[in-house]
Amino acid sequence: MTGRLAESLEELRAAVADVHLPLPLPGADRALAEATAIADQLDDYVLPRLARLDAPLLVVVGGSTGAGKSTLVNSLVGRPVTTSGVIRPTTRRPVLVHNTEDAGWFAGQRILPGLARATGESDGAGLQLVAEPTLPRGLAILDAPDIDSVVDENRALAGQLLAAADMWLFVTSAARYADAVPWDFLNGAAHRHVAVGVVLDRVPPAGMRDIPGHLGQMMAHRGLGDAPLFAVPETTVDAQGILPNAAVSPIRGWLASLVASDRTRQDVVRSTLTGAIEDTARRTPAIATAVDQQVRAVAQLRDDANSAYDLAVKAVTVRTADGTLLRGEVLARWHEFVGTGEFMRAVENRISLLRDRLMAVLRGRPVEADHVKVAVESGLEALIIEEGRAAAERAEAAWRGDPAGRQVLEGCAVDLAATSHDFDDQVARMIRDWQRAVLDMVSEEGGQRRLTARYLALGVNGVAATLMVLVFTQTGGLTGAEVGIAGGSVALAQSLLEAVFGDENVRRMAKKAKEDLDERVEVLMSSELLRYHQSLVALQVRPQQSAELRDAARHVEEAIAGGLDSATYAAPAGTPPVVPAETPPALEVGDTPALTAGPATTSAGSDEPAVPAGTEAAPADRTAEGAPTGQVAEETGLLQPERDWRRDHGGATHPDEEK
Repeated sequence: MTGRLAESLEELRAAVADVHLPLPLPGADRALAEATAIADQLDDYVLPRLARLDAPLLVVVGGSTGAGKSTLVNSLVGRPVTTSGVIRPTTRRPVLVHNTEDAGWFAGQRILPGLARATGESDGAGLQLVAEPTLPRGLAILDAPDIDSVVDENRALAGQLLAAADMWLFVTSAARYADAVPWDFLNGAAHRHVAVGVVLDRVPPAGMRDIPGHLGQMMAHRGLGDAPLFAVPETTVDAQGILPNAAVSPIRGWLASLVASDRTRQDVVRSTLTGAIEDTARRTPAIATAVDQQVRAVAQLRDDANSAYDLAVKAVTVRTADGTLLRGEVLARWHEFVGTGEFMRAVENRISLLRDRLMAVLRGRPVEADHVKVAVESGLEALIIEEGRAAAERAEAAWRGDPAGRQVLEGCAVDLAATSHDFDDQVARMIRDWQRAVLDMVSEEGGQRRLTARYLALGVNGVAATLMVLVFTQTGGLTGAEVGIAGGSVALAQSLLEAVFGDENVRRMAKKAKEDLDERVEVLMSSELLRYHQSLVALQVRPQQSAELRDAARHVEEAIAGGLDSATYAAPAGTPPVVPAETPPALEVGDTPALTAGPATTSAGSDEPAVPAGTEAAPADRTAEGAPTGQVAEETGLLQPERDWRRDHGGATHPDEEK
């Protein structure tokens, strides 16, 4: 099953690593941070831990600035192994303390692969490794930077280290236990079912009854009711900055009990690992939703640009058929071509007579046909350029009114509010190509028929120019005086072409020429629209990505449903096996001496009345009462009561030794 689970987690890792949310939509930054956090946790903890369930238990000590994390770590170990300062941030680099024989687990890149390793005192960045022979095998303690550090990198590293932990030992103080930042982390731990222990540090004697009880209630209300809570009184430290043994012995006993056997250690590992895996699958669909929002935003921007250019294409299509172009220069050149004065007056009297007159006028006058062609080219060019510029302005205005569109425009290398730098040249070339196609069509049609006097009189250019004029007036958009001036000429042109090619053929040729023009205009506008589409493609928003994320999350949920495979603690190759002093009985995490945020209980070792729920009172003058049930209590272990008692009492003989 672990193989299937590992494959599904690798699939999820690839999916979240590929998430790209470039548009400034609501929730996008949070979703991207979630994707990064999931990828980091999979890299830093889940995948390495799943590969070696038998690795030592990693306890990360985290908390707020000045909470006393480094002092606590030093006191748990019994000597200074990590340093803190009086200026902020107090903890400058993470320090990982491990048993000497467990060094092989941490020297490599098994966990936190992005952090360099150092084994000596150094001011550089990275993870400092400290070998401590008195620490139990299978247990490692990591002193993390402050979660609320004034240094951004430290805050990020603290979060990364906590996400890579098998267990959190969260340290807060009596003065700051209700701060928002620590609770953000603790709420996340409860949500992910991370194994957590909470240390309430520097509790004044007067507050030993009320403050731990209040914190215990807060923990219970937030899903941490089963987490042990330790209250460390406000007391003095020795010359090395070590707390009295009585202040930390309950915490020591609890930590030692967690690694007293393979079962207890792996119970913690499996609980945290399972919670982390389930949490990654649970958080992924929200990222998929953010991807969907990006896809919809891109689609909306694309639709806005498409609409702007569709409108331009439609405008050109209409205005090249409603007689709009048969005005001004085009109309004047057409008059020159067919004649003016008596000729135009005769149009009103009798089209048949004008047709014969036209034959005589056109003979030997091919230049006027070329003038009509040039005028058509000029008028059509002005129309298309005008609509192209209007389309660019409309599309840019639509995007400018959308925050997502504004970001795309600001990141674009070209000015999308204007047409391409060579757009005018493209328009001119397109019109010339269309006119050439009309000439070719006229030549082809003329070559299939017996050459008539009318056709010979008009010539190919004349017939083509006449056909173009007819194309521009297919919808009969001329009104008012234009009907009298141009309408008769157009009717004459149609009659003339019908006499040459026949009624049905003229309609077919005019339709074909118009459709060819419309298609060329659409292609030209599409090339301009492509600039907008390319800017959206550059965002790299993939519509299929949301489905990939959801599928990967579902595969993880299906794989983890069967639980984790069994594994036993086995150190890296070449490491001597653990030989405990005695085989302790199995110990569940809930059977530790530490009190949980549950029913009220009497403080151990004192005659004080019952203290509020969730506290472990530790008076400064209380001595250790021995190892908790199931712990390997030996002089070289985490609990060293005789040594610590002598240290706290100035070297005096321990009462047990006198006996």
